[in-house]
Amino acid sequence: MKSPLTTRKDRFETKTKLVEAVEQFLSDELWVARLSKDRGGDKGLKHVSNAKLLRLHAIFTEVKEKFGTRAKLIDAIADKEKRTGDAGFKTRLEAYPVPRLYDLLKATTRRVVRAAKASK
Repeated sequence: MKSPLTTRKDRFETKTKLVEAVEQFLSDELWVARLSKDRGGDKGLKHVSNAKLLRLHAIFTEVKEKFGTRAKLIDAIADKEKRTGDAGFKTRLEAYPVPRLYDLLKATTRRVVRAAKASK
């Protein structure tokens, strides 16, 4: 497995280009408007590690392709959990960032598949 630095160099050449690629996803459709400058800091994405930036880019790309928006991702999670009518559950999920939502969807999917296999 390649190191994050090597992967970043192969796919994006420079860290600036990787940061720009991640910043393309910083819209209201996918991004929760919470940044370090909201809490007094002002570092931005330039100071985030290559590994985390690559993970963010991969997750945002996959979510954008499969679901399009955070709202549709939240609806998919509620559907898997069989809680489509639970407004409180959806409201709680709306506070989560996309990587956490996507991890929750994957975990829920695995749990549903395991439960289906166990019931057979």
